[in-house]
Amino acid sequence: MEYRHIPVLPAEVTQHLSPHDGAIIVDCTLGGAGHAKRIAELIAPTGILVGIDQDDAALAAARDILPLGRQTILIKGNFADLDRLLVDAGVPYVDGFLFDLGVSSPQLDVGGRGFTYQEDVPLDMRMDTSSSQPTAADIINTYSETQLTHIIREYGEERWASRIAAFIVAARAHHPITTTGELVEIVKAAIPAGARREGGHPARRSFQALRIEVNHELEALERGLDAAIRWLVPEGRIVVISYHSLEDRVVKRVFAEHAQGCVCPPDVPVCTCGHVPVLRIITRRPVVPTEQEIAQNPRSRSAKLRSAEKI
Repeated sequence: MEYRHIPVLPAEVTQHLSPHDGAIIVDCTLGGAGHAKRIAELIAPTGILVGIDQDDAALAAARDILPLGRQTILIKGNFADLDRLLVDAGVPYVDGFLFDLGVSSPQLDVGGRGFTYQEDVPLDMRMDTSSSQPTAADIINTYSETQLTHIIREYGEERWASRIAAFIVAARAHHPITTTGELVEIVKAAIPAGARREGGHPARRSFQALRIEVNHELEALERGLDAAIRWLVPEGRIVVISYHSLEDRVVKRVFAEHAQGCVCPPDVPVCTCGHVPVLRIITRRPVVPTEQEIAQNPRSRSAKLRSAEKI
């Protein structure tokens, strides 16, 4: 497989991350190394790039693209475990973090990964296919109707969540649901015909919900952001690109919490909470792709970039 991935908002990432010679930059979602390649060039010759990904195919592709040697450290792992991964990498601090969230093009396009609703392939959806974590098929076939309703509604923001969950439970009573094609047909049957004609593919939201649940994406994101903020040096930058409202909401909230100063009631004459801000938010409003970039890379359409600087 050729692991191709067009980086989203490349100029904006460079601007907000501000990489320079000698900097230690961590790309927490290496993917096809599109962003990492440019970062490595900008921090050369003395900087260090740490690339993290839980996908073996992404790491293999990155080794062919990035300059190898002491200045490049590639690690398999999930950014939820960022503290351990950076200790393993042996870096003393970090000048900049990049999180480019979501699923990369090869993961969507390659059959067998189970992320796509356009083909009939096994329901997997694990970012790390070598892990022992439950697959999407495991979830579809074992979660209760209440649990399925919850994840489809909360993570997919799907208004027909309860009907979809009921149809899944009814279908699996006859035989296990094991492929994306089977699930797509069940979701289509559950959503009324009029609603199916609105808002893109009818299974899109349900598939998003399953992917988030399989990979614990929102919990991992919060843990990763908290760890990244701890590792940043003063004036170090953190840049996050999200692709749906749930991710963006987590990023916005974590940034706001770390940028919050005193939280004492207004009538308290002297601060007793001891709360001091550790971040300065750079992007009061998220940065989004230009129409030109969207035309060249349609998958960038929903991207939102937020950045902050360590105080």
